[in-house]
Amino acid sequence: MALDANQAELVKVFDTDQESEAMVVQGLLDSAGIESLISSLDAPQEILPGVGGVIVRVQADQAENAKKMIQDYRSNAASDAEFTEEPTA
Repeated sequence: MALDANQAELVKVFDTDQESEAMVVQGLLDSAGIESLISSLDAPQEILPGVGGVIVRVQADQAENAKKMIQDYRSNAASDAEFTEEPTA
């Protein structure tokens, strides 16, 4: 069952300027069984330059779990970055 904005109250759990990053977060949530919806916040650039982005929303009852998963993922990704430097051979 796909999320429908009319079916339940949706809560923003993540926002970014990059659609690809939002899709990664959506995949992370989907893998944990949390359905999410990506929404674009595009604004007319000639009126509001630099305004826009992408948000990921989930049902209100899953918001806390989703936020924790995203935070854990970001923490692990930051620590993994320390190990992705060039090998010292």
